[in-house]
Amino acid sequence: MLGPIEIEVIRNALTAAAAEMDVTVWRTSRSTIVRELLDYSTAVFDAEGNNLAQSARIPSHLNSMSHFLRELLDKWIDPATWGPDDVVISNDPYCGGQHLPDITAFKPVFHEGKRIAFVGTLCHHIDVGGLVAGSYAAKAIEIFQEGLRIPPVKLIEKGIRNEGVWAMIRQNIRKPDLLLGDLQSQIASLEVGAQALRRLAQRYGAAGMIEAGQRILDMSEASMRAAIAQMPNGTYEFTDYLDDDGIDLDVPIKLHVKLIVANDSITVDLSGCSAQVQGPTNATLASTNSAVMYAIMATCMSLGDDAFAANAGCYRPVRTIAPEGTVVNARHPAPVVHRIAIGHRLLNAMFGALHQAVPDRVPAAYYGNSYVCTFQTVAADTSREVLVEIEIGGTGAHPGKDGVNALSSGMHNNANIPIEMIEAQMPLTITQYGLLPGSGGSGMRRGGLGLAREWRIDSPRCFFTANMDRFVHAPYGLAGGGTASVGRLILTRDGAESALPPKADNMPLRQGDRVRLETSGGGGFGRAADRQAADQARDARLGYLG
Repeated sequence: MLGPIEIEVIRNALTAAAAEMDVTVWRTSRSTIVRELLDYSTAVFDAEGNNLAQSARIPSHLNSMSHFLRELLDKWIDPATWGPDDVVISNDPYCGGQHLPDITAFKPVFHEGKRIAFVGTLCHHIDVGGLVAGSYAAKAIEIFQEGLRIPPVKLIEKGIRNEGVWAMIRQNIRKPDLLLGDLQSQIASLEVGAQALRRLAQRYGAAGMIEAGQRILDMSEASMRAAIAQMPNGTYEFTDYLDDDGIDLDVPIKLHVKLIVANDSITVDLSGCSAQVQGPTNATLASTNSAVMYAIMATCMSLGDDAFAANAGCYRPVRTIAPEGTVVNARHPAPVVHRIAIGHRLLNAMFGALHQAVPDRVPAAYYGNSYVCTFQTVAADTSREVLVEIEIGGTGAHPGKDGVNALSSGMHNNANIPIEMIEAQMPLTITQYGLLPGSGGSGMRRGGLGLAREWRIDSPRCFFTANMDRFVHAPYGLAGGGTASVGRLILTRDGAESALPPKADNMPLRQGDRVRLETSGGGGFGRAADRQAADQARDARLGYLG
């Protein structure tokens, strides 16, 4: 039996392996959405598919990859046929994934003939086909319109590339060199992780690795239960809304959370959420459980005396009720590419309910939306380039401090794509990029500011796609705090401004057009009348008030 020090050494070594995999993707990937925006994740799993360790990347990925892997093992891939030199990929939400741009790759790790673990990588790829460049269509009404669906398949078998699968992918996407380069980066990352685990197994053996994995999960479960036990028993409810699904423009989407705390466990009942919608603002269980777990894990980590490892052990004290046919558990063939909007807003609703249980720990609503837009430029010789941007806003104010300005929060952890890189690679010019004064909610603690970003089209033609929300329903404040701003999307053509819809596909633009996005800030916390004079003076001095 391993001692506690050995368990801690192995736990940290597993986390280091996930971090090494992370760096490998970053150093070898090709597209701006992976290499610069950092929309990817890496993780290590036990032999049964449970998340053991992860890199510091995207919460919506990391809390769903274990769900995906277990679905593959239970329903799609016979574990007995999955060898040490095989890599399985899929992007299908109805096989356990989230949406089609996210291709996930898994590889088993063996020691002396026994499977001891899996390693996994997930990348948001720049394009997987479908109605629009970037594969983020706002008007899709079924998943078949959203791009190439890759069922669970061996991309590499017995160390040999499945050339038919590679050719099939290449034939169906707009930027094949970038996607296939990023896919190769994922494969390299898997081998880096596998090598690290095999080195550990040389020291501790297969039995030691399996024992360590079980005890690491048990430790996180115990920490989660201890933190939940600090919450008052009771039922806490909260509702937030998405603006619409892009098809029925005047029908908001309801996300209702009923949170039941009972001693050291939590039940999350989502039965009050809207029925699944026509447009792509739906989510599968992988996405929904990811948001639920992130909210509870983040709150529990603020309650505990010591930080605890984020892994599948944290999931055990939580039960989610999500009826099939709702926006949080969509039924095939519903489109789901904008599932992140459900995740963001569900997280806001979860925090609203958790605030009632632990009011001194939970912040007001952050911007709660991924502002996704795509530019496909067309040159005079008809050559095309694709840029996918994912913008952010301000965080909600906390009981103890102001919200943070323009910080990637909640279900994602993206960076911005440098202006210089965009302008060097694309016929686009960024004419404005900065904080948006007055966009944060007022309060004793001020909400963080959103941002403004403006693109000028320098190519003869361009097609613009937007899939955004938070243009009607603003991020809420708490304890008397004010709501934040809502978003705006503006076209300037020949000196005249006009509003653009936040959900639009293949909108034709021409040379000289400018598109300006303004994102939401975060909600305020506490009454504005209670804000300290020194804080008000600082806001005015820094130009935050608008």
